Amino acid sequence: MARPRIVVVGAGFAGLTALRRLEQRIPEGKAEIVLVAPNDYMLYQPLLPQVASGLLTPQSIAVSLHRQLHRTHIIPGIAVGLDTDRNTVVVRKISGEYSYERYDRLILAPGSVTRTFNIPGLIEHARGNKNLAEAVYLRDHVLAQLELANASDDPAERDERCTFIVVGGGYTGVETAASLELLCEAACKQYPKLRPHIQWHVVDIAPRLMPELGEHLGQKTMELLRQRGIEVSLGVSVREVTEDKVTLTDDRVLPCRTLIWTAGTAPSPLIAATGLPTERGKLSVGADLSVPGHPEIFGIGDSAAVPDLSKGEDGALCPPTAQHASTQGPVAADNVIASLLGRSTKHYYYRDRGLLVDLSGRDAVARPFGVEFNGTAALALTRAYHLYSLPSGPARMRVAANWLIQALLGCDVSRLGFLNRSVETLVDVEEYSRYLKPEQAKERVGLAVGG
Repeated sequence: MARPRIVVVGAGFAGLTALRRLEQRIPEGKAEIVLVAPNDYMLYQPLLPQVASGLLTPQSIAVSLHRQLHRTHIIPGIAVGLDTDRNTVVVRKISGEYSYERYDRLILAPGSVTRTFNIPGLIEHARGNKNLAEAVYLRDHVLAQLELANASDDPAERDERCTFIVVGGGYTGVETAASLELLCEAACKQYPKLRPHIQWHVVDIAPRLMPELGEHLGQKTMELLRQRGIEVSLGVSVREVTEDKVTLTDDRVLPCRTLIWTAGTAPSPLIAATGLPTERGKLSVGADLSVPGHPEIFGIGDSAAVPDLSKGEDGALCPPTAQHASTQGPVAADNVIASLLGRSTKHYYYRDRGLLVDLSGRDAVARPFGVEFNGTAALALTRAYHLYSLPSGPARMRVAANWLIQALLGCDVSRLGFLNRSVETLVDVEEYSRYLKPEQAKERVGLAVGG
């Protein structure tokens, strides 16, 4: 009898943990395990703001898949379509060629992309911080603005280049603003005349900053940001973006050449391209993570509408966090194995352990299991958690070494030369147009495999 073929799409927290469980639980030679992913590493996204500020090197949070996986065949590319009639995934490899991956069981964990809105100028002028390319680019861009401002004799240009706006008062936005503000503070040692001109703003349409933290810690976070000179504006969003100014919905017009967009994420376009049922734009799955009507397909991570059984209410979905993704992966793997063996599957149930926010420097806030911390204790807890959560020993050692070097020697503010045009706009690297409609996927598969 032919070995079953298990295909996993995506190597983020959800995909990697699923693959590791599959390798642990399936005896060698009993199944073929295939991964479709564009990169040969798992990105530890929670520490991206520290890469953007230069506190961590990019390699520190790029966890090698080859060190983690030993029996998985990796196809370097992106799943762009799905033919459910022929159980085949359409893959566009990094070479631009297409391959067609047959599956007996499929785990979809493609992650998420930047969520954008129809705001004039946003796509053309905003920057993101969702992958390594954007983080490294963002650091070079911020330092370049300071260099250019220091070299300029035009007060208007100096104000434009020294004003930085972060849209999004969630985890990523707050940490990005805090980390990059410290980078600017370090750069002021080289450009002391810029210090009075540098302004950082955090803007969010929500009435509270980081509501997941609770009212008290959310307020504490806002106070810590404001103490460092970061202005926080709530109940406000962006109306228009141009090359040198940003108009807010409260009619303020700020001179600005750096808008950092962290206002949430959207499911991978692959989900809409599959033609499978969706809920709130995400892949519909049951409590056992399988897709209704397609028991051979499982969905996990940011792009899956996973029922949150811990809430005890109908319609509640698990939030798109690393905690949930990394615990959904093993459950999906176990259910894949159970379905192949004809056994019953189990439901996904997980209670959130809380949120930890590293504000760089000596500031942090944390709320593990409902207990609130701030200051040094929160910073120690937050960094210990990250070291624990990083899935490889080399990654832990690199991150710890980077933190130690920064503590002892300070921050390096030199640009790295990554100001290239390939990641200049907000969604360049996400290439929305590459995904196929269901009928296009079926046509491609039909031409490739016949029938």
